[in-house]
Amino acid sequence: MSKVITLANAQIYQQDKLILKNVWFDLEETEFAYLIGKTGSGKSSLLKTLYGELPLTEGEGHVSGYNLKRISKKEIPFLRRKIGIVFQDFQLLPDRTVIENLKFVLGATGWKDKVLIQKRALSCLQLVGIEQKANNFPHTLSGGEQQRVSIARALLNQPSLILADEPTGNLDPETSEEIMQLLIAVAKEENTAILMATHDMNMVEKFPGRIVKVEESELIEVKKA
Repeated sequence: MSKVITLANAQIYQQDKLILKNVWFDLEETEFAYLIGKTGSGKSSLLKTLYGELPLTEGEGHVSGYNLKRISKKEIPFLRRKIGIVFQDFQLLPDRTVIENLKFVLGATGWKDKVLIQKRALSCLQLVGIEQKANNFPHTLSGGEQQRVSIARALLNQPSLILADEPTGNLDPETSEEIMQLLIAVAKEENTAILMATHDMNMVEKFPGRIVKVEESELIEVKKA
């Protein structure tokens, strides 16, 4: 099995401040892993490094075939096409319908054919069970529905990796469970690896996956009891 993430002795900085040190981490294709740790411990900084928002200046890092240390500004959009990102606060464009949100992303990532754009957007909405809301505006949807849309958006370019940053953070427990089941199911269906940052330990206990923890600025593999 090939690896979608490889970090070796990576040091992760926010501006000049060292946030995480000596990071060794691999994630294989189709693998599901939780990234846990206290708020402010560096989980988001790690995710931002993986999708090119924070530069990697020390150590080695590869994501979906891209070398994080050598990646140029021009290449970052291409890296992000191979990664689907699911945020806690959905980040949908409020002035566009659900399907227009998806079509906008496809257009921005290089799709040209309008028929194919429509087809791909609809098939991703079907995948997450929300195609009936395609022409609704985001504000008319519940939190769980908005998160389904953002998962559909993350799947548009058939990514090899989904990075989910507290995807259940703004949802009630029942909806959180639905979103977790959905994430795991679509990852299996689409052969996608998932790294999910969370502090919701109920989800971690309920849904099996590898667990890595940020503790005292280091990344530690946690063995399940």
